Amino acid sequence: MDVQIVVAGEETAAEAESLADWLRGEPGLAGVGLTGQPPARGELGSVLDTLTVALGAGGAVSVLAASLRTWFAQPRRSDVRLRIRRPGGESVEIDAKRVGAAELETVLRRVLDRDEPGQG
Repeated sequence: MDVQIVVAGEETAAEAESLADWLRGEPGLAGVGLTGQPPARGELGSVLDTLTVALGAGGAVSVLAASLRTWFAQPRRSDVRLRIRRPGGESVEIDAKRVGAAELETVLRRVLDRDEPGQG
């Protein structure tokens, strides 16, 4: 399953690139790509703010949660928000200031561990 992670914060592009690099180093994830939204009217280029993460089988949600927990703990991550969306459109927003390390995996599983959209 591929999930999208949209990064929002003071330095969106830099944070998205940092997160992509971090997740690419995670052997339990099947792949990570970085894309952007089309430029808004009056802007000259797109902002690379969206990661596509391929989750393989066998505990990939736990791997993603552990990796995000560690990345959030790095200095200067307190103003970052992530919107994580699964195929079918269901999503959860994680705010580094408000989500505790212990609840991060629970929050992700609520959206990502469903067999079919709308069930769970």
